[in-house]
Amino acid sequence: MRKLLLQLDTSTHASVFDRVVAHDAGADAVMSYGGVTPETVRDLVHGCIFTRGPKDLNNTAIFIGGTDMAAGEALLAAVETAFFGPMRVSVMLDSNGSNTTAAAAVAKLERAAGGVRGKRAVITGGTGPVGVRAAGLLAGRGADVVMTSRRLEYAQGVARTTRERFGGSIVAVSMAGAADASETLEGAHILLNAGGAGVCMVPKAAWAGRDGLQAAADVNAVPPLGIEGVEVADNGAARDGAEVFGALGVGGLKMKIHKRCIGRLFERNDLIMDAEAIDGVARELGA
Repeated sequence: MRKLLLQLDTSTHASVFDRVVAHDAGADAVMSYGGVTPETVRDLVHGCIFTRGPKDLNNTAIFIGGTDMAAGEALLAAVETAFFGPMRVSVMLDSNGSNTTAAAAVAKLERAAGGVRGKRAVITGGTGPVGVRAAGLLAGRGADVVMTSRRLEYAQGVARTTRERFGGSIVAVSMAGAADASETLEGAHILLNAGGAGVCMVPKAAWAGRDGLQAAADVNAVPPLGIEGVEVADNGAARDGAEVFGALGVGGLKMKIHKRCIGRLFERNDLIMDAEAIDGVARELGA
């Protein structure tokens, strides 16, 4: 029986990237829909679950994507509501690639730092989708997470909701720009830049040779890079006293995680693969 993946994208056009990865990960066919909302999702889901018997539903799965994680979370809730009894299929949420990218970055940083429990982890651009997910995963591992943003009040709200879900210690601090990076990094053991593409958030002078800083990762692949002095292809390079990872270094593991998760969807019909489950796959790959 063919493995069919229903791609539900909250953006106007369904992501070509996610569709290609799904095929490479083993889906025989991908049915892609863009502009999907919680109000329109039920009939699409029912089309999946009513066409095959319960014993065959592991051959059908759903992938939720799009640029907006909040919209993706709302879609996931609507998809789960459309299921009932044994009539369900496995689902993966990875809006903007944030779950897989965050899981990859955290896995790299944890290994480089020899563990994160009790260590101060600073995430610049921390209120974006990758930053929020990484903050939750790091806090869940016992790190003391600092999430930076230009908008402190907004960041405090994001930190609070992220703590409520993942637990642990997450605080928000204001960082108006690169000039504030040095002060923000005081006492940091781990640095992750999750800021917007083409914006240097951390000048080299702010982190290079900093006492105590063990690992740094930058998920920005567009020049100027987010952490000055970290190259896009760095994958555990030793630079100025820290082990560092660029966007391609993180991205290689992200792609492995993404493909492994897609494959996992077809092993059973009741998996919900959000940040925590995807992080579990990252840990397996790391081991």
